[in-house]
Amino acid sequence: MIGIVVAATVVASVPSWWCGRDADRWYRGDPALVHGLAEELVAFEAADDQLRANGSHDVLTDMWGLLAHQMTALGLAQVCLSHPEWRDHYAPIATRAAAKSLLPDMRTTFTNAWHGDDGSADLSNPHAHAYLSYPALALGMARLVDPAFPHNLAVEDDALVASFERQLLASPTGLVETLPGEAYPTDVAAVAAAIAVQGRATGTDHTAVLTHWAQQLRATQIDPATGLVLQRMGPDGHAHDAPRASGTGLAAYFAGFADRSIAEQLATGLFHQERSLLGFSAIHEYGKGYDGAGDIDSGPVILGVSVSATAFAFAPARAFGNHSLFTRLYRTTDLLGLPLRSGPSLRFATGGAIGNALLLAFLTSGPELAQ
Repeated sequence: MIGIVVAATVVASVPSWWCGRDADRWYRGDPALVHGLAEELVAFEAADDQLRANGSHDVLTDMWGLLAHQMTALGLAQVCLSHPEWRDHYAPIATRAAAKSLLPDMRTTFTNAWHGDDGSADLSNPHAHAYLSYPALALGMARLVDPAFPHNLAVEDDALVASFERQLLASPTGLVETLPGEAYPTDVAAVAAAIAVQGRATGTDHTAVLTHWAQQLRATQIDPATGLVLQRMGPDGHAHDAPRASGTGLAAYFAGFADRSIAEQLATGLFHQERSLLGFSAIHEYGKGYDGAGDIDSGPVILGVSVSATAFAFAPARAFGNHSLFTRLYRTTDLLGLPLRSGPSLRFATGGAIGNALLLAFLTSGPELAQ
């Protein structure tokens, strides 16, 4: 009987111990781990540069390319904020990645959805095209850390933010469209983040628009029963989808750039979605009373658990001091992500460039938080 108990204890505890060996190091921002994953993204950007120079069709484009380059820029900029001694190395690469996120072939799906209307072509149009907040935020963060940030990109950043500010202040619901008739609170949080970071980089006061966004998010975009943001809404404030953890997790990360209290409120709702087993944790996509199969935003939903929401939760867990949750999430990521070291680089084998870019941004989250 004692042997069975000992065996059961070992089976229950050893895997979580093994998979959690690096969790505390990531939580503390261990320079060796941070440098390793950052170098993997440096290699990704260098390979992408070479492919583009050769006219290859193998480069990442459209939404996946946008996400990979944006998150690379955000992650490397956060690394620069935490490790100023590395700024000369990483800041120019953050700028290159941010510039790529603004390329027209990164938003083909969105341009097609708007019937050929490229949102950046005419920033005076009546639609904000909130998806442009992703490259705008990347530009702002690179601008914040790169002393040699190009003037033309600064002009582009200022123009995007001016358009967002005008559109957001004009919206009584604090919502602006990503797609025709569709507003995503997560994307609007990215709009607020882009505005806030541009303000930090230039010394511009955006208090009025950020206050309006925060008030309307609390009033119309958060489900009071679950604490999660509604995944999709009409610009009139009516829900088009359920409250979901994937949108909430990413919104909590973006909100951290603009309003710490909003980010913390969203994090609280997100943390209630934790599901644990034997020391491993993941994030359930739908709150109590809701159900669904998920979509491109949630990633695969397995037994109700969202792959995306689980990764997104790293950022608020680290930013708001939830060490135990961070550790349980990391055990799951280590088990399924297969971290591998090769020379100076560290990568998670199952996620590819996009997964590594996302994890760099979320595992190093914290220095970008609005005070």
